[in-house]
Amino acid sequence: MNQSNRIGIMAAMPEELQALLDRMVDDTPVTLGGRTFWCGQLQGVEVVVVLSGIGKVAAAITTTLLLQAFEVNELWFTGVAGGLAPQVQVGDVVVADALVQHDMDASPLFARHELPGLGLSHLQAPAALIDEVVGVVAQAQPQPVHRGLVLSGDQFVASAGQVAELVQRLPGALAVEMEGAAVAQVCHAFDRPCVIVRTISDRADEAAPQDFGRFIAEVASPRSMAIVMALLSARSKR
Repeated sequence: MNQSNRIGIMAAMPEELQALLDRMVDDTPVTLGGRTFWCGQLQGVEVVVVLSGIGKVAAAITTTLLLQAFEVNELWFTGVAGGLAPQVQVGDVVVADALVQHDMDASPLFARHELPGLGLSHLQAPAALIDEVVGVVAQAQPQPVHRGLVLSGDQFVASAGQVAELVQRLPGALAVEMEGAAVAQVCHAFDRPCVIVRTISDRADEAAPQDFGRFIAEVASPRSMAIVMALLSARSKR
C-alpha cells in the first residue's frame, strides 16, 4: 500500500495505544513535536499510530503533524466519552457524524459555537464513510452503536447540572469528550476525512471520575483494539 493510502490512528489513552502497538508489524518510532508516532502495518494496512494528547490544542497539534509530516489520507480517533443522551449508556459506542466545540463562544462577534472564519459550528463527517464505520462497528461488538452529534471542550464534564445545560443548549447531543471537534476542524482545513469513535465510559455526572477510571482499566483497551482491527480488516478487503 502506498504512502497516500496511510491511515492515521489516534488513541486517547496510553492503554489503547499499547494494545495497538502490540499488534503492529514492522513498527518504527518517529519523534516529532514531543510526540512518538509509530509507523507500520496493522491487518496489512499501512498506518501511523499516535497518542492524541488530552484537550483540543494537544489533539489539534497531533492531527496537524499526522496530516503534514506523515501524509495520512484518512484519520481515525478512538477513545472514550461521557454519555449525554438518555439512550446512550455505559459500554455503548458512539460514531460522530457531526462535532461541535461546546466551549467555543466568540459572541457577540459571532454566533455561539460558530468557528470564526468558517461560518459554521457543526463539523460534518462524510455520510458514506460514517455509514461504513457504523456497519463495521455494529458487527464487531455486541454493544449498541449510535451515530450523531458529539460535543468537545476543554473540560471534564462531571455533573448532572453540566449535562442538563449542554443538552439544553445543543439538543440531540449524544456524548461529550475533549478532542474530537478539534481533530475534525484540522481535517476540515486539510480536506481529509476523519472518523471519531467513542465508547461511553460514564454518564458525565458526579460518578464520572470513578466510572471513568474503572472503565479505562477494564474495558477501554480491548474495546478500542477490537473496533480498530475490525475497521482495518474491512478496509483491507476493499
